[in-house]
Amino acid sequence: MKPNHHRPLRPRLLALATTTALALSAPGLASAQTAKEQELEARIAQLEAQVQALLSQQQQTATEVQEVRTAQSAQPAAPARATVPAGSAPIQATTITPQANPGTVFTVGGMIRMDAMATKTTDGDIGKGTAGRDFYVPGAIPVGGDGPETYSDAHMKFSRLWLDASTTLDSGDRLGARLELDFFGGSLGNTAATNTYGATLRHAYVTWNNWLAGQTWSNFMDTAALIDAVDFVGPTDAVVFVRQPQLRYTSGPWTVSLESPETTVQPLNGAPRVIAGDNSAMPDVIARYTHKADWGHFSVAGMARQLKYEPVAGADSTDTGFGATVSGLVKMGDATDLRYQLSGGEGIGRYIGLATIQQDAMLDANGDIDALGGWAGYVGLRHVFNGRVRGNLYHARSQWDNETAWTGPGVTRKVQSWHANLIWTPYPKLDLGVEAIWGERTLESGVDGELIRLHTMARYTF
Repeated sequence: MKPNHHRPLRPRLLALATTTALALSAPGLASAQTAKEQELEARIAQLEAQVQALLSQQQQTATEVQEVRTAQSAQPAAPARATVPAGSAPIQATTITPQANPGTVFTVGGMIRMDAMATKTTDGDIGKGTAGRDFYVPGAIPVGGDGPETYSDAHMKFSRLWLDASTTLDSGDRLGARLELDFFGGSLGNTAATNTYGATLRHAYVTWNNWLAGQTWSNFMDTAALIDAVDFVGPTDAVVFVRQPQLRYTSGPWTVSLESPETTVQPLNGAPRVIAGDNSAMPDVIARYTHKADWGHFSVAGMARQLKYEPVAGADSTDTGFGATVSGLVKMGDATDLRYQLSGGEGIGRYIGLATIQQDAMLDANGDIDALGGWAGYVGLRHVFNGRVRGNLYHARSQWDNETAWTGPGVTRKVQSWHANLIWTPYPKLDLGVEAIWGERTLESGVDGELIRLHTMARYTF
């Protein structure tokens, strides 16, 4: 309760009144009271009345305040305002997805990545501005050229941005979507000045419970068995690496998909390859089974497809392609694991090594296509030295059954490579890596060429 600043006034007024009365009652003065003294007495009486009124008002106010406090203490306490952790307060009051289903969770992520490499090739250089200058592409290794070449490159093309949206409806149905871009598109500038590149669509799909429709990794590809590489792909000589439109259904360990058909053809006598286009009547049909356990996982996939080539309108040529792949990851203690993949079949060329090593089919002397057979495999050992440093050692190889009477001796018979890398993570989500690569490409004629590369990478994921 606040102190009463009016209480000292009353004693002073009373003292003044008493002093005045004594003076007036002094001998010889009482009978001589003048009109001025009478006026002073009246003034004092008026002041006392005002002081009394102020005191009464103050007492009433204090009583009212006490009543309010008593009433408030009898009510339940108001809920405490939630404390928002620093840095997590919303940046706006409304949703950033106003057209989405209620309850949709929208997330944004990506990575900034810089690749820099020094390369030596024994038989000429890889063409500037081609994919082989950005990462390891065994089909681009020069063969039979005019001597060794050494050169260096750097780029930011593999930086990415992705958007995700997911919703669980009141019915329990789950809806989702993903859109992911990188900058591995065509050049929009030049390396002398701007180094600008077009955005490239990587993933774009929707999901509904166990269904997926859109573009993403092929079901023939086991992403969980990929090598922890510094190079963008790693064991490119042998890895199944395809993104394409598809319709997919998953039930427990089983996944079945219908995927976009595409046929690549090696023309007669070694002419540049031909992409036939989506002329096949049937999509590629792929089924996969994956077993997961504490020791890692094991996966097997099978594919059947129709190969089709139409050199001129109305002159179709078809063949059947099929393949299988076995892959997995085996934990060898808390800090080490083994990763592997082995694929084989006929007509699977475009599924191996980003379709840069061999084709699906060969064109014979009659103008008909015949599925090209081959096999591909890799194995890698990964070891985590401590919480910040890990390393990988791996080997990859693929080999193809060309009919040289049709293809000629200048087509690729086999490719192989060895890789060793170290990746340092000084801070969470920041990786700094270096990888040494030796690769070899051999033609049916026996002529070969080699690549030696030191590839470095800085990557921050958010």
